[in-house]
Amino acid sequence: MRRFLRPGHDPVRERLKRDLFQFNKTVEHGFPHQPSALGYSPFLRLMAIGTRSGAIKLYGAPGVEFMGLHEENNTVMQIHFIPDQCQLVTLLDDNSLHLWSLKQHSGASELREEHRFTLKGPPGSPPSATQITAVLPYSSREVLYLGTESGNIFVVELPSFRVLEDRTITSEAVLQRVPEDYCNRRSCELVEALREHPKNPDQILIGYSRGLIVLWDLQNNKVTHHFLGSQQLENLYWQRDGSKFISCHYDGSYTQWPVSSDNRQPEPLENLVPYGPFPCKAISKIYWQTTKNGLPYIIFQGGMPRASYGDRHSISVVHGSQQTAFDFTSRVIDFFIIFSSEPTAEFDDPSAMVVLAEEELVVIDLKTAGWPAVHPPYLASLHCSAITCSHHVSNIPLKLWERIISAGSKQNIHYSNMPWPIDGGTNIAPDPPQRDLLLTGHEDGTVRFWDASGVCLHLLYKLSTVRVFLTDADPNDNMNTLGEDEWPPLRKVGTFDPYSDDPRLGIQKIYLCKYSGYLAVAGTAGQVLVMELNDEDAEHVVDHAEADLLQDQEGYRWKGHEKLKTRDGPVRFEAGFQPFVLVQCQPPAVVTSLALHSEWKLVAFGTSHGFGLFDHQQKRLVFVKCTLHPSDQLALEGPLSRVKSLKKSLRQSFRRIRRSRVSSRKRRGGSGNASEVQEANAKFDQDALQEMELAPVQRKIEARSAEDSFTGFVRTLYFADTFLRDSSRHCPSLWAGTNGGTVYAFCLRVPPAERRMDEPVRAEQAKEIQLMHRAPVVGILVLDGRSTPLPEPLEVAHDLSKSPDMQGSHQLLVVSEEQFKVFTLPKVSSKLKLKLTALEGCRVRKVTVANFGSCKTDDYSENDLAVLTNLGDIQIISLPFLKLQIRYPCIRKEDVSGIASCVFTKYGQGFYLISPSEFERFSLSTKWLVEPRCVVDMPEVTSNNHVHNKSGVENASRKSRSLGDYGEDERKAGRLMEHALLNDEKVLKEIQSTLEGGR
Repeated sequence: MRRFLRPGHDPVRERLKRDLFQFNKTVEHGFPHQPSALGYSPFLRLMAIGTRSGAIKLYGAPGVEFMGLHEENNTVMQIHFIPDQCQLVTLLDDNSLHLWSLKQHSGASELREEHRFTLKGPPGSPPSATQITAVLPYSSREVLYLGTESGNIFVVELPSFRVLEDRTITSEAVLQRVPEDYCNRRSCELVEALREHPKNPDQILIGYSRGLIVLWDLQNNKVTHHFLGSQQLENLYWQRDGSKFISCHYDGSYTQWPVSSDNRQPEPLENLVPYGPFPCKAISKIYWQTTKNGLPYIIFQGGMPRASYGDRHSISVVHGSQQTAFDFTSRVIDFFIIFSSEPTAEFDDPSAMVVLAEEELVVIDLKTAGWPAVHPPYLASLHCSAITCSHHVSNIPLKLWERIISAGSKQNIHYSNMPWPIDGGTNIAPDPPQRDLLLTGHEDGTVRFWDASGVCLHLLYKLSTVRVFLTDADPNDNMNTLGEDEWPPLRKVGTFDPYSDDPRLGIQKIYLCKYSGYLAVAGTAGQVLVMELNDEDAEHVVDHAEADLLQDQEGYRWKGHEKLKTRDGPVRFEAGFQPFVLVQCQPPAVVTSLALHSEWKLVAFGTSHGFGLFDHQQKRLVFVKCTLHPSDQLALEGPLSRVKSLKKSLRQSFRRIRRSRVSSRKRRGGSGNASEVQEANAKFDQDALQEMELAPVQRKIEARSAEDSFTGFVRTLYFADTFLRDSSRHCPSLWAGTNGGTVYAFCLRVPPAERRMDEPVRAEQAKEIQLMHRAPVVGILVLDGRSTPLPEPLEVAHDLSKSPDMQGSHQLLVVSEEQFKVFTLPKVSSKLKLKLTALEGCRVRKVTVANFGSCKTDDYSENDLAVLTNLGDIQIISLPFLKLQIRYPCIRKEDVSGIASCVFTKYGQGFYLISPSEFERFSLSTKWLVEPRCVVDMPEVTSNNHVHNKSGVENASRKSRSLGDYGEDERKAGRLMEHALLNDEKVLKEIQSTLEGGR
């Protein structure tokens, strides 16, 4: 009966698959791509960032993160938190307003969109009549004031977004109290700023773009004071006591205005151009912060002299005689100051300045002398130099972890020690089960070590390989040093630096052994550095060795870049990973594959010309193997001339298409109607585009020509202790797979430990396998007698893995772009295969072995292959029987860079770049899941001398605590005002009298 059962429908296995596999996109690490707006709630101590793609992200204490996405995908222009609520309002560039709330669900808070609204004018009115330019969330938490391009200010009710037309403040009403000669000269134009009086909520300050500022009485609907500015207005800021306010202007000036209790015409107290007298850039935002010592902090964005510093992105901080213009490496989007928000506090006493630049977040400690930067626990600028490669290492031993942190802490001595000031919410996610590292290689020759254990991707340590080489830039240059008399007093801050001194420094491959502390990194110009961890600074000579991969073959001439020049003599290195040997490949092509075996003290490297093996203990080259085919001329051009080659090949393709069209027309000789010719040409165009094959949907596996370019390109290297010559003796071996579908296997003879320095390591080629379809080999794996992948080097020695089974026969798994094939060892006879491209119409881009544990029991786990295809799908394939278990769509197939950047972890997670500055983290496992889980509780509303219905708010707070779960949910969701109204006797009496009057 068994042969009549449908294959693949084993109910036991289906249940097990549900316990093992589950796809989730869990968290985005890094800095939001193209930020466009910034908001901050002193009440919740949460920060919000909006982006051009319509995303909104909230951040609090480390681990407290929320994300929302507007359906419209429009740019977020402004973000405003509702005072004393778990709510915020966003304004998009399509003029729509959106209300978001933090609500609790299943024990954790979630960010949800509640309402959306677009302000509409009367029929026939121009769009500018209702184009929102300024938003003021009023302290009563009941309404929003919306300033528009027409100069009118509309009032909308919260949360319904109903327009209260009878409370609209028109520009005509404002101009009635302004002197006639000023009105004739200047119209109101658009509303630039709206600010509520800090002590009297019945008054709001309205600033118009042409310079007019008025104080509007909400009770009497009239102007009480007007302030006649002569320059275009940029922004306004109230001083804490409400006796004065500051206006900043387009000409780089700011003005201090008094607000008197009588109706006298106010005159400016002070008008200052900080960086005059020459023409200056606009001051777009300003703060005036009071302190106990009497000297205020004056903090403003912009204002630099246009001629000399027009291209700078600066924020200046002035405190008494101290003045610094912080110079940011990218455009400043917005900033805010963290200061005492207690209404009873007499002074502002600012503690930190938070600046959102286009490419990074910078926090400045204003309490510590010298105003140092604060090291951020999240929102890391991953792309401070462009990411060129990634490498993930799971389950780092504690000793290595502590040594890396120690090395990193010595690099952070210039940062402030202040606690992270944005600390709202509570992280309730469980502690990470293990310590994980994500290593990123960068274009400037650096490798960054990130703590990838939890929700926050935190920088632990930065390694630079530049010191080994002679470059134009001196690594000891300090960009922050200033001359004593330099004016303006600029100080560079931030880590974003997209410019590389030399593109050849770029890191292409990384391999870290977590047990021995050895690290190998390889770069764009054929450089391979082997390093070891040193806890102290050291000065030593880096040994050099050359590996000639062409082996003096005639007829080949390298047309690419030259190798990097190295420093002579001893080089001083900081504590951390320090290089002790450099292997230089010749020609100096990009290193395309790298493998390190720390137990045997060997490192293998491959390029587009061949591969080699280096003994880093004896510092001796063991062998090199040239894999070039006679037709591989393109491999000799190098990466810097690839663009020319691409253009050339595209030109040739289109010329062939044109020639084919002409020849087909000539053959027809004008016979047949025009529609047939057009149909034939269209069919040919379609065939030609399919032939170019950017993303194939389905195609059969066909044998490729040996003359295809880059057939010698080495895609993968793999060390294994297995049976290569006969089934009775196993030996160390090195395997290499090429772009042309060739697999090379070398037997290695590694001397025993006592004679390791006396005898050389020897290598001899034992096998050469040519796949019939000649597809690129992207992975090689040896399975032991239990069909289990061989353990990592030193893993068994540290009792972290079982010893491999050397009694049963071993199997070799070769993964090409188009199929998976299992061979028996040592005979290398084909045993099993899965033709992926023929069946699924896709190609393998990344493959790794992942361990999946059951979420139901700790006793069961299995090893499977996690495979990423060129269509962006992730497939899980069983070992050793190569059965497809499940498939998940993960990355858009058009996102080529995202697919190329993907890296899998050992326990079924993965990372890929969704933008140059952000990693998307995903999980394929039910057991290993890293995602934000946090709670934002409604803080107690303290006494506030100007919040409406104060007693009602306090009563509601007490009432909500006694209402059980329902009251608790309401309180935490930010519905406190609703209770306030229902518990205020005065309000209830008014409602009752209204109802009686209606009857």
